Amino acid sequence: MNVNMSSSSSSSSSSSSSSNRLQNGRAHDPVKFLQATEQRARERQVAYETVRILRKDVIECYRKEGVNHYDKCRDVCEKYYNVVIKKDVGQVHPDWADKAKHDGW
Repeated sequence: MNVNMSSSSSSSSSSSSSSNRLQNGRAHDPVKFLQATEQRARERQVAYETVRILRKDVIECYRKEGVNHYDKCRDVCEKYYNVVIKKDVGQVHPDWADKAKHDGW
């Protein structure tokens, strides 16, 4: 009887725990959640396009300068490199409360 009692109390605590998890897992405002998702997608696309444009500038500079590209294209390459090495290619991120939890997308 003691085992049943502990098992029923643990199941009731786990069910209350799961109901808390469901409440905590839901978006408080679904409209804002969708808007935030769309904004993140736009930010990601802007970051990708920025990298694409910078890569195009590097290629154009290499072709234009030929064998002198080591000296002449240094600034263009540094700009491209500084953007590429950033986390998520320089994509703007929201201000998360727990940054470790939302490290990557």
